[in-house]
Amino acid sequence: MLAAGARGQTWTNIKPYPVPTGNDPWGITLGPDSAIWFTAYANNQIGRMANSGIVTEYPVPGYTQAFASEPYGITSGPDGALWFTELQGNQIGRITTSGVVTQYPLPVAGSQPEGITEGPDGALWFTEWSGNKIGRITTAGVITEYPVPTADSGPAGIVQGANGALWFTEWNGNQIGSITTRGVITEYPVPTASSYPAGIARGPDGAVWFTEYSGNNIGRITPHGVISEYPVPTASSGPWGIAVGPDHALWFAEFGGNKIARITTGGLITEFPVPGSGPGPGFITASESALWFTQWAASQLGRAPACALGLSASFASRTLTVNFELGIPTPATWYGSLTTIGGTVKSLWSYPISATVPPAPLTLTFGPGFPDLGEVTIVAGLETTAAVDLCYETTMVNTER
Repeated sequence: MLAAGARGQTWTNIKPYPVPTGNDPWGITLGPDSAIWFTAYANNQIGRMANSGIVTEYPVPGYTQAFASEPYGITSGPDGALWFTELQGNQIGRITTSGVVTQYPLPVAGSQPEGITEGPDGALWFTEWSGNKIGRITTAGVITEYPVPTADSGPAGIVQGANGALWFTEWNGNQIGSITTRGVITEYPVPTASSYPAGIARGPDGAVWFTEYSGNNIGRITPHGVISEYPVPTASSGPWGIAVGPDHALWFAEFGGNKIARITTGGLITEFPVPGSGPGPGFITASESALWFTQWAASQLGRAPACALGLSASFASRTLTVNFELGIPTPATWYGSLTTIGGTVKSLWSYPISATVPPAPLTLTFGPGFPDLGEVTIVAGLETTAAVDLCYETTMVNTER
């Protein structure tokens, strides 16, 4: 079992996977072959990481490392292939799981396609950063473009929403946009000025969630355009990529804060430090119930278990109350202990739990009659049934009578 940590710490078992050629991984997705696929922004390649951790790299045709197409976003398509954007190559690329690449040039030069996602109509939808458009490409390569009403809005991330529309972030426009499959666009201003909305994901609650890179918030927008914002605890954290976890919470990368974090649909945020340089824009959930993210400055991918406890504690009437927002997509052993200022460690509980999806609010009470131990640090953690540590959180409470 993990020892009690320092006050207010969190920890999760993050494993790094270096990319062999140091090619600045950027976008990331789960492929139809259950492998992890990613774009190599600076090295002009598409990468595939097998479940064994072995990486295969496929060059984007027509370019060199000195003159790269800068592959950016990537997603699985409805045709069993992967589709990606070429920021400087000004093309949409398609790559089969065996590595065969086909490219489709955009109609207007310098459009700089960025985000890409599968639409509800069986086509791929993408954003054009400099072209200021939302694009649609069929699996046969036919492209249609729709201008964004706000000039120089900088469309960035894009995702399919629960209402059958596509939702996208406007980095420069400070708005969230919605586009129907017929091309009708509606825009919704983000309350925080100059927030630079970036990543976007469809939540398990029917809303769309997004990151505010400079606003330092996580945003939530309903299908009717009502926006709520939740401040990230770490200042200047630079939240970027975001995805729904297998625990039905939202997980996001903090590029400036050098952390990954979890936010429940109720707005509770827990942060976990990331070894090495900050996580970048790519963030996904993989089929084995883990989280994967890119660390482009470190030229590696990171893998973390999707577990968190949302821990807090209080003491009154000689009763210790410990509250949780527990969520984990696999069975685990759940334990808790406390440490006094003098260093004495006392076990509070330890027993197996089943998968808890979606996250559930839980309360444990100890008392009346809990002893006067003064100020104590409580640690709660999750580990696999094989005693492999997954994550823990700590909080402090004063138990003086």
